[in-house]
Amino acid sequence: MVNRNLIRNLESDHQIDDLFHTAVADIEDPSAMIDLIDTDRGFAINKIIEGRVIRIDEDTVLVDVGFKSEGSIPRNEWDEQEEPPAIGDIIKVLVEEVEEEFAPTEDPFGMVSLSRRKAQKLIEWDNVMNSVKEGQVVTGTVTRKIKGGLLVDIGVNVFLPASQVDIRRPSDIGDYIGRSVQCEVLKIDETRRNIVVSRRSLIEKQRKEDRERLLEELVEGQIRKGVVKNIAEFGAFVDLGGIDGLLHITDMSWERIGHPSEMVALDQEIEVVILHIDREKQKIALGLKQKQANPWDTVVEKYPVNTTHHGTVVNVMSYGAFVKLEPGIEGLVHISEMSWTKRINHPNELVNIGDDIDVVILGVDREGQQLSLGMKQTQENPWDRVRERYPEGGVVTGRVRNLTNYGAFVELEEGIDGLLHVSDMSWTRKISHPNELLEKGAQVTCRVLSVDRERRRIALGLKQLDEDPWTHDIPNNYQPGQVVRGKVTKITNFGVFVGLQDGLEGLLHISELADHKVENPDEVVKVGQEIEVKILRVDTEERKIGLSRKRVEWAEEEEHGEKSKEREHRAALKGGLGEAGPLIAPRPARGAAPAEQSPPSDEPAE
Repeated sequence: MVNRNLIRNLESDHQIDDLFHTAVADIEDPSAMIDLIDTDRGFAINKIIEGRVIRIDEDTVLVDVGFKSEGSIPRNEWDEQEEPPAIGDIIKVLVEEVEEEFAPTEDPFGMVSLSRRKAQKLIEWDNVMNSVKEGQVVTGTVTRKIKGGLLVDIGVNVFLPASQVDIRRPSDIGDYIGRSVQCEVLKIDETRRNIVVSRRSLIEKQRKEDRERLLEELVEGQIRKGVVKNIAEFGAFVDLGGIDGLLHITDMSWERIGHPSEMVALDQEIEVVILHIDREKQKIALGLKQKQANPWDTVVEKYPVNTTHHGTVVNVMSYGAFVKLEPGIEGLVHISEMSWTKRINHPNELVNIGDDIDVVILGVDREGQQLSLGMKQTQENPWDRVRERYPEGGVVTGRVRNLTNYGAFVELEEGIDGLLHVSDMSWTRKISHPNELLEKGAQVTCRVLSVDRERRRIALGLKQLDEDPWTHDIPNNYQPGQVVRGKVTKITNFGVFVGLQDGLEGLLHISELADHKVENPDEVVKVGQEIEVKILRVDTEERKIGLSRKRVEWAEEEEHGEKSKEREHRAALKGGLGEAGPLIAPRPARGAAPAEQSPPSDEPAE
């Protein structure tokens, strides 16, 4: 059965016609040639007739064809390997030109122009046309390479397109010259006397038969021989004898390989294991490494957890390094398992491909074929001795490595940091951000407050280097009723903070600003303004000082009277220091409304 789709994919008829006419260029007007040998004496140009050799010259052979004059044939139409002509031989010739009645022919001797070679070609074409059919298998020898394909001699020259030479187009079809090939006749054009053949279609049919037969024989787990036909980045295709199977790169070796060419070569015969067969899609998965024992079967016994082994770094990624312990057994050292103390941005800061290193087995997953390895576990963990080196209460010096909103990280040694929280920087000063006291990279001396080895944390304190001023100094220096000077540092909607000394602040509640009711503290004082205030209360437990501006000029009797009222109405209040409101209720002005409520409990009072 002729593959018509294949014919339609061939070069156009015009191209084939050109190739054919090139091959028989010395035959004039082939479309007008006779279909049968003419044995009578009806002379006409391009007819084949019989003649008898009557004379042989050096360059010409004279033949009697029964015409008024003899015909001449060039001597070179007899090839050297042929038997030379002899007088009396009966031969078939093609009449190329006949002497006209009133004009001489172009023949210098006035003879009939004949061709033995062209007659032979036409006879051969007629024989082939009568004996060969489309779909028939023919055998011939490749004679030469022409544009678009090859000429194959099957008795006559037929055209074998380059796309039909093989299943995969050869790099040079000229290598087929001189080879005997079997082809299928795809197309016969009797009018133009040309034949197109295909070797590829014949191979495909044969492979289809072999494939179907082979698929019936194959069983998963079988070991079969095959030939490597193609190599790609992801694997190699192996011809099993009619069907190709894919040998993926991951199934070539138990150990890591970079390219399939490290394991196989083109046209190499190898033995492979049938891993999987998809009969519907006719796809076969092959394996090479499966011929050997899987080293992961015994990995738990050979590499117990917490044992140390020697390996070679085979790959380095951003998240870690892969280490080969033996062929086919590799494990990952995660970047977090490389050093106890060093801050590593990339594993290649410590290891490179080819390095021999010691690792500790951290975990084994035989089913997933994964090993978790550690490098730092081969060394002593400095956190195991951190309590000895940095005891609680001890004084240490380090470098400010980083500043955050909540504190500063101080590097005590490489990989060992302590946190200096903002609340532990000053006894008296309210620190909003560590950069108010510290700079990145600066040396700072602190006291060790606590050490948590399990969580790898060290708490540091800066203010703990000095005695707590709230214990003695502040209560002794600031007594209730004392008038002091201070500078306004901050104004809020509930009052004013006044700086006294060394970062110590007291709260001047809005109700204590003036005798009259104050809606906006900005109307009375400004930030940076120095004012006199009276100490109302010093709370060492809450670490707060309550102040009053309006009471600076009050007489002692007024002070006692106001305090009596407060005791009656607000026995539980702490003034501007506590959660319930001001320490002393404001004295209402004549005709004025009662005093405003105290600030919210979450507002600072220092």
